[in-house]
Amino acid sequence: MQEDAGVHVLPIPVEYGGKQLTVTPTIVETDRGLVLLDVGPPGAVDGLETHLRALEYDLDDIWLVLLTHHDGDHAGGLAELLERVDAVVATHREEAPYVSGDREPIKSDGDRYPPVDIDIELADGVRFPTLAGPMAVVATPGHAPGHVSLYFPTGKLLVAGDALVADGEDPLEGPKPRFTPELDRAIDSVGTLAALEIEHTVCYHGGYVDRGTERIRELHEQLRA
Repeated sequence: MQEDAGVHVLPIPVEYGGKQLTVTPTIVETDRGLVLLDVGPPGAVDGLETHLRALEYDLDDIWLVLLTHHDGDHAGGLAELLERVDAVVATHREEAPYVSGDREPIKSDGDRYPPVDIDIELADGVRFPTLAGPMAVVATPGHAPGHVSLYFPTGKLLVAGDALVADGEDPLEGPKPRFTPELDRAIDSVGTLAALEIEHTVCYHGGYVDRGTERIRELHEQLRA
C-alpha cells in the first residue's frame, strides 16, 4: 500500500476478550487533519500514538473518529482517546445508541465500554474530502445493524471494517458467522461491495490485502450458495 496515498493502516497487537489479536485501525489524511477509522479496544491508544509518531503526526492531529460499528474491539478505546484529543465522533445512525449508552452493545454480555456521545450520525452515501480523494460511506449492515465500510473510488480502495476479514486461510473472506447476528444481511452487504470497483482492501482483522472486486464477487457467490 502506498504510504503517499493519504491512507495509512495501523496494525496494533492487543488483548481483547482474553485473547491476543491484532486489530487494524486506519488513518486518513485530510486538509483539516486526520480521520481515524475505528479506535481499537481499551488500551489501544498507546499503539495508535506510536504509529502516528512514526508518520510524524500526533494524537492531537485527529479531528474526526469514524466508527465502522459499535463492537468493543472497534470502539472500546474511544473514551480513553477522547480524554486526550478533542475530536468529533461519527458513526451510522443505527450504531449511535449503542456507542452513546442508550442501548447495550449487542455482543457485550453486560460488560460494556464507557459510553461516548455521537456528534455526527452517518447515512449511506455520505462523502468526506480527503487527500486520497473522496471517502464514501457504504452501508454494509449485518455484522452490526449500522455497520459501514469506507470506499475511496480514486484509489479503488475499500476499508471494509468487519464486513470482510483477512485473517483466515484465504486472503479475503466474508464476515465471521459466529460474530455476525444477521448473516443474511451481511451476505447482501458483501454483494453491495462486489458492485464497487475495488483493487485493494483493508480489513480490520487481517489488515491490507491486494484483492478486490473479483475476489469479493467470488465470495458473494460462495456465501449465497
